[in-house]
Amino acid sequence: MDTKPHVMIVEDDATVRTVVGDYLRASGWQVSQYSDGDDAHRALGANVPDILVVDRMLPGIGGDDLCRFVRTTSDIPIIMLTALGDVEQRISGLESGADDYLTKPFALKELQLRMQAQLRRHAPSSPAAPFTAGAFRIDPAHRRAWLGTNEIALTTREYQLLLHCVQHPGAVLSRDEILGEVWGWTVGDPSTVTVHVRRLREKIEPEPRFPIYLRTEWGAGYRFTPHGTE
Repeated sequence: MDTKPHVMIVEDDATVRTVVGDYLRASGWQVSQYSDGDDAHRALGANVPDILVVDRMLPGIGGDDLCRFVRTTSDIPIIMLTALGDVEQRISGLESGADDYLTKPFALKELQLRMQAQLRRHAPSSPAAPFTAGAFRIDPAHRRAWLGTNEIALTTREYQLLLHCVQHPGAVLSRDEILGEVWGWTVGDPSTVTVHVRRLREKIEPEPRFPIYLRTEWGAGYRFTPHGTE
């Protein structure tokens, strides 16, 4: 059995696809490559890789829709490649389910380091006992969470964000701190956190526009109150 981590690269630019694939193979990765979203969609239905690297603009099924398809069945890490560097484009990619993004042109070593960081973040850790914090119950061993008696359907990143918040009740958490602790980034775009906080609020707040659990502290970050605040 091949124990090398398997990365699927979906990129329509033949030069980028070949250079990235050759580099990663030489670095010890198992690589599969596709030039359009339709072929990648079929391949993902049969064999899910350890990590997906996908270009945002693709023939056939686009990168955003490919991410959404993956997220219906899997929490594998996804890194999106994009030639569009503005904030709104990056936010759109993150909202579709990507965990990270890299703007073209990029350094091959940086891509590999980001891939390795994502795999570490998604790797199972030592199980801990379930615990309760206010209205929330967390089962770290199985990466599950409940609000009251209702289980919350969370992606891996949303679960990691909620767990970090639950572990720091009442503290003001800056976006830079969250990037470091949840994403493992020393440098990154704080809008990444904004997107995931918004997605998490949609799943835990009675009214996401007026949060009672995960509130914004303007100019400082976020404060999590597990019992809720009227």
